[in-house]
Amino acid sequence: MTTTATEYRLCELMICAAAESFAGNGEVLATGIGVIPRLAASLAMKTCNTDLMMTDSEAWMLSEPNPVSGRNLNEGQKQESWMGFSRIFNNVWGGKRHALVGPSQIDQFGQTNISALGGTYRQPKVQMLGVRGFPGNSISHANSFYVPAHSKRVFVEGECDVVCSIGYNAERLPRGYSFDDIDIRRVVTDLCVMDWCGPNHQLRLVSLHPGITVQQVTDNTGFEVHAGNELTTTAAPTVEQLAIITALDPAGIRHKQLSDNPMGDRR
Repeated sequence: MTTTATEYRLCELMICAAAESFAGNGEVLATGIGVIPRLAASLAMKTCNTDLMMTDSEAWMLSEPNPVSGRNLNEGQKQESWMGFSRIFNNVWGGKRHALVGPSQIDQFGQTNISALGGTYRQPKVQMLGVRGFPGNSISHANSFYVPAHSKRVFVEGECDVVCSIGYNAERLPRGYSFDDIDIRRVVTDLCVMDWCGPNHQLRLVSLHPGITVQQVTDNTGFEVHAGNELTTTAAPTVEQLAIITALDPAGIRHKQLSDNPMGDRR
């Protein structure tokens, strides 16, 4: 029997919601960029998708996910096989990967930006990472988005300042590609869970976190969000899930990723 936890923090709710992104994916490589996405992928590997593959972010494929804190390096890691860059790229180009990433901007088409903000392309106001692997990832495999602070600065009106990944924008699709070739799964924020399954691939509300309203989501999004009758409340973590998360992060680094109180206080 599954027991729902009575006390948990927002970061833990988001980890569990993001872990569901990998449910049913089968034997694909999970890549979680950042503490909460990494914990989400690790939780999925331990619960809802035991076939999930994960690396140590360097060169080894793991049979057990590495903890993000409190790890005894002398104990080594449970590695299965070599997973160098050539094999990583084979997975990427073969579509056998699902990345959970944190874009700086997301627009109404699901296009994202991690490159630069404001100004012009040659002279932006803020220079960030560059496009990195986003262009190739977005045309090769499934992607989900993690947003720690849901606001109009992230969910922008119009297009992203720099379009780093393709979305459901016919004008920017590469030659020979259609919307059927795009696989954007979930968007997990500190307010809600969303996907791109609304009318004409519109961003759609899937669930609201406890205490959050539809109005709060729409007020903090720079474009229209579809809210259908199927909208639910984001499921609370189970006791088992919290135990796994704690074992993966005994030092509680996850608690420093968000400014939040226990969800019981938010209710």
